[in-house]
Amino acid sequence: MKILNVFCVLFLSVLFASNLKADEVNPKPFVIPELKEWKSGKGTFQLNESGKIIYPEGNKQLQKVANLFADDYYTMFGKRLQVATGKSSAGDFVFSISKDKKLGKEGYSINISDKVVVSAPEAIGVFWATRTLLQISEQSGQLQLPCGQITDYPDYELRGFMLDCGRKFIPISFLRDYVKMMAYYKMNAFQIHLNDNGFPQFFENNWDKTYAAFRLESETYPELTAQDGFYTKKEFIELQKLAEENFVEIIPEIDIPAHSLAFSHYKPEIGSKEYGMDHLDLFNPETYNFLDNLLKEYLGGDEPVFRGKRMHVGTDEYSNKKQEVVEKFRYFTDYYIRYVESFGKQACIWGALTHARGGTPVKSDNVLMWAWHNNYAQPDTMIQQGYKLVSIPDGLLYIVPAAGYYYDYLNTKKLYNEWTPARIGKKVFAEKDPNIAGGMFAVWNDHVGNGISTKDIHHRVLPALHTLAVKMWTGNGVTLEYDIFDAKRKLLSEAPGVNIAGKIGNTPSLVYSQPILAANTQTGHTEIGYDYTVRFEIEGVEENKGTVLLSSPNAVFYLSDPIKGLLGFSRDGYLYTFNYRVKKGSKAEIKICGDNKAIRLYIDDRLKEDLKMRKIWFNEGKASINYVITLVFPLEKTGDFKSRISAFEVYNYCDE
Repeated sequence: MKILNVFCVLFLSVLFASNLKADEVNPKPFVIPELKEWKSGKGTFQLNESGKIIYPEGNKQLQKVANLFADDYYTMFGKRLQVATGKSSAGDFVFSISKDKKLGKEGYSINISDKVVVSAPEAIGVFWATRTLLQISEQSGQLQLPCGQITDYPDYELRGFMLDCGRKFIPISFLRDYVKMMAYYKMNAFQIHLNDNGFPQFFENNWDKTYAAFRLESETYPELTAQDGFYTKKEFIELQKLAEENFVEIIPEIDIPAHSLAFSHYKPEIGSKEYGMDHLDLFNPETYNFLDNLLKEYLGGDEPVFRGKRMHVGTDEYSNKKQEVVEKFRYFTDYYIRYVESFGKQACIWGALTHARGGTPVKSDNVLMWAWHNNYAQPDTMIQQGYKLVSIPDGLLYIVPAAGYYYDYLNTKKLYNEWTPARIGKKVFAEKDPNIAGGMFAVWNDHVGNGISTKDIHHRVLPALHTLAVKMWTGNGVTLEYDIFDAKRKLLSEAPGVNIAGKIGNTPSLVYSQPILAANTQTGHTEIGYDYTVRFEIEGVEENKGTVLLSSPNAVFYLSDPIKGLLGFSRDGYLYTFNYRVKKGSKAEIKICGDNKAIRLYIDDRLKEDLKMRKIWFNEGKASINYVITLVFPLEKTGDFKSRISAFEVYNYCDE
């Protein structure tokens, strides 16, 4: 039973506590990423009723950090801390700037006694310190903190995550929540992959029918923008502003000259007839004219759409069958590195210059290269050529949901025990090698239309993000055993005000019930995530097609679906139905159990149907995808139903 997992969490926590050294007055607080240094004090800091956040007068940056901390504290604990300048008192938080070479740009120190004194060389360090304080507070109780001294700083300057929004549209609200979540765990780089395409074998081997999308609003080429989901310029700018407030950098990626079918769909003459229309024709001057105009739209002007200091231009997986093509690819790569730099940005590229070995020079100074596959770019060779690397080895850090290759879920235990950004494939560098800027992991939505939801993506990302946040910050300095870490991480929230997983409670229990579930009401919950059980009794009446039982911003559960009038649900643009109809005058006990693999319907305690992953075949049986059927159950609002719903109960575990 999955219920045992929670008891294991509690047991491991107790076991860890019992193994503490006797001379430790206050054990090292659990934080993600793990604290570099902890010196125990005695007793606890007690936040009094008039507790304040004190910052230096005139320091606008620390004032912003203080206000963010106050807002987040209120969101998490319901207590409003006053932000002020002047003298501090016992029970206050005190923020200051102080130079300390050991801490570097992002490090910080916290002295917890009768006050909590935070100091750092820069405002970003103070902000990271507030993430530490919030994490400790949500575990120990918001009114007290263990006394002691914290010294903390990252091993690597770039700690990131890349999300493929090209093959699957990811709503802007999800991206905004991810900015907050990444900031909560001190991840500072969020790469958004803005264009890509499916594979032709799933689309009748016809490039014209193969799915492709470009996700940004474009005024230069208005019909280029994907109509099944895109970001307005205003939305994307506001996303970057939110990220800046939270010290997270958005790295936008427009992937060229491969993965570029969206562009050749729009303008067929720039597609390659020899290597496939997802390759742009590198010998056609119109290709450069088109891309110059497109990139300028987002990079140019006094207030560019791409606000950050970097832009990623792709440049990988182009054919190397002919040397003249290789040389032209190298020319293209160099051209767009310099083009991006002409707008004052640092250029980022995928590593491909071992695959595309040739004589045409490609600029390396001040260029960041994503080291993803050593056969495409040997990392030691790339360093010799002058590139600074971001470690993102595909064989360790690529999630491709339900694809059957790379990882569905990352092997977090192996990564926790063995990986740091110094390990790129089989090549291992010295820790903190200055040629390695940091690390990233990635989600690639290769299989278009495979049923994967944003919730499914998140279920895969969260354990990976927790684990890799530790390894990119703390490196090989972790002290907790993996099993203890894995148990404790599950008890933390995702971020202040963020609960994408739909988590309700930390122990297996009944989390919501109503003797009678009334129509057109609010429940006080948004949704419940994996694993869950929803149970109710129904006395049916004839319901109109499209009658909703419960809904949330992310999903709808129907008593009568809009097409066939069956019990069913919709989310992420997909509609799923059970082979069960609520009939007039019928009485039944309905139970729905959902996890990350399936959703099961029970009628009167008998399994009626198990909706689970199935294969869909294409290309006369030569290609297939795994089609996923899952649901994070909506709870926010009841629908306008007429049937009598009674004994309505929601459990945060699968009761099977």
